[in-house]
Amino acid sequence: MFTGLVEEVGTLSAIKKGTDSSQLTINSTKVIEDIKLGDSIATNGICLTVISFTSQSFTVDVMSETLRVSSLGTLSKGDNVNLERALKLGDRLGGHMVSGHIDGVGEIVNLKAEDNATVITIAASDELLRYIIYKGSIAIDGVSLTVFYVDDSVFKVSIIPHTSSVTTLLDKHMGDTVNLECDMIGKYVERLLKPLNTNDKPKKDISVSFLSENGFI
Repeated sequence: MFTGLVEEVGTLSAIKKGTDSSQLTINSTKVIEDIKLGDSIATNGICLTVISFTSQSFTVDVMSETLRVSSLGTLSKGDNVNLERALKLGDRLGGHMVSGHIDGVGEIVNLKAEDNATVITIAASDELLRYIIYKGSIAIDGVSLTVFYVDDSVFKVSIIPHTSSVTTLLDKHMGDTVNLECDMIGKYVERLLKPLNTNDKPKKDISVSFLSENGFI
């Protein structure tokens, strides 16, 4: 579990590509201070497991499914990535609850400076937009942000100077893809509201005839 508050920007120092998977080595300093094998580190918003590390870097495996649904497959050696270690019990939750399991990708369609901030407009599919709400939280490349506009094709977030200085978001350009993880609460609520068996026949409304048919009156 993560918070969407990026701890460090790391640099991709090596990519080892398999048939349908990849192995990434990322240079960093802060997130490896207390690193252990098997630790989870959110990399551009994706929860990845540390399989080896040195005093200057760590290595993770990326399976084929992750490459299919995320933007990790578009990274090149030398690219910067947002990094966050897993949340510790007792830590402040300054962002929002982020699982590191992204829902899909969006495309940056506009960047616009507004006074001391930069507004990013992102196009997303209907499947993602259904979970994105006005004033709700969203993780973009692992960064916890607040949605201030949403319609049936795009949503907008505002990047303050601090966020731009400690993340990679303003290194992006129009047409670039970003990893999106919607607020998990909405997804759980939707799941819980679904009937246990979609093949069940719809239940009849309670009426006088229903009560009579079933021996209540």
